[in-house]
Amino acid sequence: MSQSPILITGGAQRLGRHCAERLLDDGHPVIVTYRRERDTLDSLRERGAITLMANFSSERGIREFIARLTETTGSLRAIVHNASEWVADPDVEAAGETFERLFQVHMQAPYLINLHARALLEACQEPQRDIIHITDSVVQRGAAGQAAYAATKAGLESLTRSFAAQFAPQIQVNAVAPGLIMSAELGAPVDARRVPGPGVIYQTIRYLLDNDFVTGTVMPVDGGQHLT
Repeated sequence: MSQSPILITGGAQRLGRHCAERLLDDGHPVIVTYRRERDTLDSLRERGAITLMANFSSERGIREFIARLTETTGSLRAIVHNASEWVADPDVEAAGETFERLFQVHMQAPYLINLHARALLEACQEPQRDIIHITDSVVQRGAAGQAAYAATKAGLESLTRSFAAQFAPQIQVNAVAPGLIMSAELGAPVDARRVPGPGVIYQTIRYLLDNDFVTGTVMPVDGGQHLT
């Protein structure tokens, strides 16, 4: 396995934590970011994961994280941009502030991290380096009451294609667009057979990490919901 770590943003809970644990199971060194301290971080640290606090809601916070990252490691095998914030559209008075925060987390942070971490990825001695953006299947159909969230995730998909062209051929850049994968994301009971759990996203990430002939793609993982 590569000695260069894989960075997972937003890796303290839910999907990010699951992916971090699975990568550790597979023998990969892992760096995870977190916004606030959680008990789940202790188990990751005990397994050897490096944890870095990060606040992606402002440019200053993003740049402070980049500085800590470059002090922590001299190379990266991959970056999985999982950090996300789900916020329904607020009333008109708070709309601008909400959109700006979601823009920072979903677009500005991946944009700046990709630019600054390019050298870390290119320093990896493995033949393949990857950037994977976690977007959302809602991008394809829009969402009433979630316009800011959907728009900034759509922007992240656009960044996927632009960075794939800009970083080729040294770095592959792709996106994974999940639908509903964890039942706790809903406020009402659902058919458990249609909520597969985070393992399906890890399978897709694993495929991208193992395939050196895929770049610039957005892979929906939503049970075909994007077709309706």
